[in-house]
Amino acid sequence: MSENSPAATQRDLWMRVRARLKAAVGEDVFASWFARLELEELVDDLVHLSAPTRFLCSWVQSNYSDRIVEAFRHDVPDAARLHVTMRVNGQARPRLAPTPVVAAEPAEQTAAAKPAVQAAVEAPSAAPVARLVQPGQKGDALAGSAIDSRMTFDTFVSGEANEMAFGVAKQIANAAVNNTVTFNPVYIHSTVGLGKSHLLNAIAHAVSQADSTKNIVYLTADHFMYHFITAVQRQSALGFKEWLRKVDLLLIDDMQFLQGKSATEFGHTLGALLTGAKQVVVAGDAPPRDLEMLDERVRSRLSGGLVVPISTFDMDLRRAIVQRRADQSTARFGMHFPPAVLDYVARAVTSHGRDLDGAVNRLVAANQLTGELITVPLAEKTLADLIRARDAKRVRIEDILKIVSRHYKVPRNELLSARRSRDVVRPRQIAMYLAKALTSRSLPEIGRRFGGRDHTTVLHSVRKVEQMIKDDLELGQEIELLKRMLEE
Repeated sequence: MSENSPAATQRDLWMRVRARLKAAVGEDVFASWFARLELEELVDDLVHLSAPTRFLCSWVQSNYSDRIVEAFRHDVPDAARLHVTMRVNGQARPRLAPTPVVAAEPAEQTAAAKPAVQAAVEAPSAAPVARLVQPGQKGDALAGSAIDSRMTFDTFVSGEANEMAFGVAKQIANAAVNNTVTFNPVYIHSTVGLGKSHLLNAIAHAVSQADSTKNIVYLTADHFMYHFITAVQRQSALGFKEWLRKVDLLLIDDMQFLQGKSATEFGHTLGALLTGAKQVVVAGDAPPRDLEMLDERVRSRLSGGLVVPISTFDMDLRRAIVQRRADQSTARFGMHFPPAVLDYVARAVTSHGRDLDGAVNRLVAANQLTGELITVPLAEKTLADLIRARDAKRVRIEDILKIVSRHYKVPRNELLSARRSRDVVRPRQIAMYLAKALTSRSLPEIGRRFGGRDHTTVLHSVRKVEQMIKDDLELGQEIELLKRMLEE
């Protein structure tokens, strides 16, 4: 066989990708999850790998898709999706054909001029979840971000922390199906891993399944920037703007990553869609007023709609999430999760939903790979580094000064100064309270770090903020947000 044959080229590509993965994840993780994978083919933007067991296929697809695709992009810039199939007697099963999503064409377009636009949705049985307003040629990038077919309203676990966001999302979906707009725009915010993306995906699923004629576009902020920059480079910015402004439902995720001229273009698009009574739903990791990359007018528009926070999960909601994920794993792989194990995971993993998912996945993997029963000792051993990593997070006073300064738009040097104006005193007191609550520093140490103040001043500030939290629910939620920002 020639060394320049397609097979040799593919083999060399896979060797380079394997080397990148090994360098990224380390020898042990590579040996466990990547060593037995094989590259079967590359078709357009789809990477097709094979694995020897059904469990390995599922695990790699669920946990390492993004990392593998990123490793391929060094050599194959168009790589965007991964599909892993099981090898039987050394042969991989045929890959699943991607589900086409046909764009809504202008009425005057003839049947012969109807190019299809593919959606980046891996589930072959899923209904179309995004319909584009105008057809795009390959490479035009006029397509939405990939929709996760697992993120539906049925798979969302609601509780006190997220029930308002859940209810609003369902109401938006119902209104969009009936061609009405209730709240507009809607802005959902929380720290990472609390369900924002799940709700945006669920809205897209619900609307598309109820009415496949709806023009729905779901975009992550980085996709939005990519589309805009590509359009400018190709001198097709007008077409990009028209494409966005003809949608029925626009969903933008990870708003905090939008920067530069793309943020300005988002502001223009938002104004046009709201004027045309088109539904817009945005998700970000901070309230609109803290999105410093957006100009004041856009922040005002977002704040003027419905702003919905998702707060930190309580024990009951964490337990419900763990129970749901365990039930899914039981149905799929047949293992048993004792209630004591579920209680331990819910109590020990307090960060966010993704870590809860990861904890259950680790227990499934441990059971499948070793045959050991799922018990509390196994959970303690398997999740030790996850829990230790969270416990070891150390908040510094410098971090507190930085976050509080940015949140309240007060220069750091003024927080440490002797100024007594209200717009400085209150943030300073909150910063001292956070230093006492989140660090192990003594009151005298905190006082020294805050401009050489006496420990009685720090104590007064802490007690003052504690009382304000009791009297002012909104301030209490604001301080909880600051705590989450510091602890992430």
